[in-house]
Amino acid sequence: MDFTDQLLSLGAAIAVGLLIGIERGWRLRGEVDGQRVAGIRTFTLLGLVAGLAGLLGAAQYALVAGALVAGSAAVVAIGYSRSSGTSGRPDATSAIVAMATLALGFMAGSGQAALAVAIAAIITLFLALRQEMHRWIGLLDTADIKAFARYAVIALAVLPFLPEGRYGPYDAWEPRTLWLVVVLVTGFSFVGYVANRLFGAKRGTIATAIIGGAYSSTAVTHSLAQRLGANQGGGAENAGIALATAVMYLRVIVLVAVLATRLLAPFALLVAPALVVGGVASFILYRNAPRGTGSSPPGNPIALLPALSFVAFVAVAAVAARWAEGRFGEEGIAVLLLLMGSMDVDAAIVTAGGLGKEAIGSNLAALAIAGTIMANMGVKLGITLVYGRGAARPAALALAASMAALAASLTVGYLRL
Repeated sequence: MDFTDQLLSLGAAIAVGLLIGIERGWRLRGEVDGQRVAGIRTFTLLGLVAGLAGLLGAAQYALVAGALVAGSAAVVAIGYSRSSGTSGRPDATSAIVAMATLALGFMAGSGQAALAVAIAAIITLFLALRQEMHRWIGLLDTADIKAFARYAVIALAVLPFLPEGRYGPYDAWEPRTLWLVVVLVTGFSFVGYVANRLFGAKRGTIATAIIGGAYSSTAVTHSLAQRLGANQGGGAENAGIALATAVMYLRVIVLVAVLATRLLAPFALLVAPALVVGGVASFILYRNAPRGTGSSPPGNPIALLPALSFVAFVAVAAVAARWAEGRFGEEGIAVLLLLMGSMDVDAAIVTAGGLGKEAIGSNLAALAIAGTIMANMGVKLGITLVYGRGAARPAALALAASMAALAASLTVGYLRL
């Protein structure tokens, strides 16, 4: 490490202490003199000492560096222990932050300046949001904590440990992909639950539909239909199902523009009527939804059984697609594309975008992708009717109207080939 790098590393260590010290100094500005263990000056000095220790450690003076850090940590620990005994109010946060400042200063002095400053900025943000975070925690109840814990297990404790590769009949199943469907479906349920808690039932459901529709309108439809079928709806679920579909139309148009640009014009003409119908239907359903803004009954926001049944459907479709591919050859590939599009329109778009002009014309390719969207719409209509039952009838009618518009476009496009 040359002299310039050493100066930059030391400057980063000082910046770490200064960032955290400004927040701590401001937070403790009202404390009585003699009860403040560390403020802006002390934290800046802690960063400087730790930065020097990092430089010494990089220069093969490990014992000296260790002594500096250990001595500083001891001084901090003694200071905070005496302060808590005097004031009667132990301040564990400041003590831990001081230790973190030492660690980040040492990291900066050792050559990881950018990472150390970035972490210090994040720590400062968390410290500055103390009141907001306490207010958010105050809004939680037992059901919220249980929902968070369930989703953490589903998304973080299971998915990373599933094996890679293909298994099952025709090697059709990828465990990680199948469990990712569980994460996705339960994730949208959890997002909807959180949105309802933050924004109220009506606005929260619409936020879920817009955000989720940009990723997977099928999963959003499943989540909202399940809520309707369980009589846990807040009033706007039917509008949310219709809106998620409208967002899906916009998303696939953007994807075609990026991944299969030559198909954009014919594809947009095919999809535009269905987009308009879906948008109008969602607006009407939203206007007719109950006006209350209170949260809907939470129920069980992380319901595994419906999510697992959804995964079973995906698994069966994957086996059927593999069987069709091996049984019917090129016709089977067309069936595969259709089944793939019924659950993942993006895959059909990528496949069509990879085909050259000599393989398939733009108009025919656009029809093929729009056909997969029709299949996907059929799946969502079925999900809506099965899981939402009678309560989801308005959403089912909206989806059927959108499908009718898309079918008309497909018919006209086919006749023009």
